[in-house]
Amino acid sequence: MKSIKLIYKIGKGPSSSHTMGPNNASRIFKKQFANADKYQATLYGSLALTGKGHLTDTAIIQAFAPKKCEIVWEKNIELPYHPNAIKLSALNTNNQIIGEEIVYSVGGGDIVWEKDIDNIKENEEDIYSLNELAAIENWSHNTGKSYWEFVEENEDNDLWDYLNEVWKAMKESIKNGLEAEGVIPGGLALQRKAYSYLIRSSGYDTNLQNKALVFAYSLAVSEENACGGIVVTAPTCGSSGVLPGVIYHLQKRHNFSEKKILRALATAGLIGNIVKENASISGAEAGCQAEIGTACSMTAAAATQLFGGSTSQIEYSAEMGMEHHLGMTCDPVAGLVQIPCIERCAFAAQRALSCNVYAMLSDGRHRIHFDTVIATMYEVGKNLPNIYKETSQGGLAIKY
Repeated sequence: MKSIKLIYKIGKGPSSSHTMGPNNASRIFKKQFANADKYQATLYGSLALTGKGHLTDTAIIQAFAPKKCEIVWEKNIELPYHPNAIKLSALNTNNQIIGEEIVYSVGGGDIVWEKDIDNIKENEEDIYSLNELAAIENWSHNTGKSYWEFVEENEDNDLWDYLNEVWKAMKESIKNGLEAEGVIPGGLALQRKAYSYLIRSSGYDTNLQNKALVFAYSLAVSEENACGGIVVTAPTCGSSGVLPGVIYHLQKRHNFSEKKILRALATAGLIGNIVKENASISGAEAGCQAEIGTACSMTAAAATQLFGGSTSQIEYSAEMGMEHHLGMTCDPVAGLVQIPCIERCAFAAQRALSCNVYAMLSDGRHRIHFDTVIATMYEVGKNLPNIYKETSQGGLAIKY
């Protein structure tokens, strides 16, 4: 597995796969063919179908500016490696192609160049010796160490500085989301709700107030993402509201130290990394279960660690976080990361806390292991019809 730093990326929303990945690929391509007079980006599959709502064209045009880039939408063509594919072309003044590359945006902001596919494993820098939670759990039992210590032993010395910057960015996205009001751009006339939920939370008793606050913090991040604000992928932009919403509330409610929070983020990152390594965190590849399910698992694990859970209880909470999102479709209305994405983050945040409580009430023993449910999620995702994989061709996207 690669570094968990690739799970947590700080950048502009609304989509890690549709915005961050294409923008990054375009910037790299522009440097390779800086002598071009203009560029063309041909979008395929999911990128073509929901690129408008996800601001894919805007992200690419901005990357090539001040030179012009024409966007071509090929909605009926899907390339074999991944549903999110782009053909980037560099052109001279006579419209002759002087350079061309195909690149895939595979989720979480990561990209894979077609020319590297055959040697992709050799090109990856694996820094973890173990990539399944069962093996890591066994390591923990043998060493007496926690999941966050496993992360610490495998990462570079700058891990905690990096996670500190990630946590700062998460808190800033909450602050910005709570300050902002008005309509979210995109055409659905959807009002921001985070601030109103925060204010109304004061009218409830402690239990309901806690629920309302988690909703408010999660909505704040998700709404910032929908507006193209700065968020942290956890593991994606579309699911970015779950982890910070819960962890921020728990710190404020229980006064957890910054060090405890960073350790919880390390464990959450490990969970996300395992899913990314052994399955997928891409909604275009495996449906929303791959995004929101992973975010719920990451958050449940982090919360259980904060409350002193054993490695078995942490694994159990993470397992439930994904198990009870199996089969979730990705069917964004109008191709926007708004409905059902924003509310979905808020509800997944609450579910993560329920997983935490359920696991903490147990002794950690259960039948279905995290690794099994991740393998199942990937199989389910592969078998989901394409209309339910970030194409806006089915479900709520056509019923609304």
